[in-house]
Amino acid sequence: MKILIIGAGAAGMMAAATIAESDSEAELCLIDKNAVLGRKVLISGGGRCNLTTAESDMRALMEAYPRGAKWLRFAMHEFSPSTVCEWFEAHGIPLKTEGVKVYPQSNKGTDVTDMFQKIFDNHNVEVLLNSSVENVEKDGDGFKVNERYFDKVIITTGGSAYSQTGSTGDGYAFARALGHSITPLAATLTSLTSSEPWIQDLAGVSIENAKFKLLGKEKHEISGPFLFTHKGVSGPGIFALSSLSAFEDFPLKLFIDFVPDLDYEALTKQISKNSRKTLLRALNAYAPKSLLAVIFKRLNVDGAKKSSEIAKKDLNRCIESLKNFEMPLDGRTPGAEIVTAGGISLKEVDSKTMESKITTGLFFGGELLDVDGFTGGYNLQIAWATGRLAGLSALGEEI
Repeated sequence: MKILIIGAGAAGMMAAATIAESDSEAELCLIDKNAVLGRKVLISGGGRCNLTTAESDMRALMEAYPRGAKWLRFAMHEFSPSTVCEWFEAHGIPLKTEGVKVYPQSNKGTDVTDMFQKIFDNHNVEVLLNSSVENVEKDGDGFKVNERYFDKVIITTGGSAYSQTGSTGDGYAFARALGHSITPLAATLTSLTSSEPWIQDLAGVSIENAKFKLLGKEKHEISGPFLFTHKGVSGPGIFALSSLSAFEDFPLKLFIDFVPDLDYEALTKQISKNSRKTLLRALNAYAPKSLLAVIFKRLNVDGAKKSSEIAKKDLNRCIESLKNFEMPLDGRTPGAEIVTAGGISLKEVDSKTMESKITTGLFFGGELLDVDGFTGGYNLQIAWATGRLAGLSALGEEI
């Protein structure tokens, strides 16, 4: 049996490794337009490779997937984050956990791709890098690709995010040509932009924890850390918010609660306890001075005055700004998205095998599908889990 895997990213490498280590007689070919294996794996986690998440509760895990969570459940049960960790450690990659993120102890993404390369070398996998696929055609019971015949094809080309890594959406065209439909696509896990003049004054200011509410056609709420940039807002909390609102049209209104652990009444009491301090000093325990300066300027309040000297209505306005800071948003940072929302319709792919329900012998994995997750290893977890299922299923293995 001849099997072709198109796309040597996380899902493709895992599918190939699964097949290679199966002791089958399958002839395996892995092809990618890039010059190296796993381009996006190498840059994930800032180059440290955030392999997966340490989240062990299945319900909590699935809440990190705004699209495709129900469909993904089988794959996640079969190759859960903890099982993924065991697999990598068994293959010579010691891991460490930081919060709920899992990394190689070496902090090197190259260790991961080198490990896969070793598997491919040891099992005589034909790896074709710097090689493009022009089209994929159904040919009898198999497929014709680049003038070669294959019994099974696994497509794991990724979405269209990080186009510089080769994820240019080729897989969507291959899938369409083989009868599949593609749901609407959108950028996700991206920074959000604002043209407010004061944004420049806050560039580089980071907030450890805030609660966000984004108003569009729907209301989206989430909490997390973030930072201001020269052009808007970024960071994990904003990435998650951008994921939830991937299909919203701009402009949008963002409301930020900088003090989510205290309600209005508790915050008011804290200020009254520091009535002899300037308002700036009294509030500095809850927000950076540069942010307070922007708030005072917007409200025309003198933060150098003692809290006791500030009119009650102005104190209330300051508290309102800290708890419900309004920030207009005008778009997403172009070209900076980490993941693509949308993809091959899940109605057309068997969630227990990753095989096409339309074209026999065709399998998919990873970001190409209409599934995506928050930042923090959740998208690589999709790739490992779906890639492994696709590899096992292409061999005809019982799952």
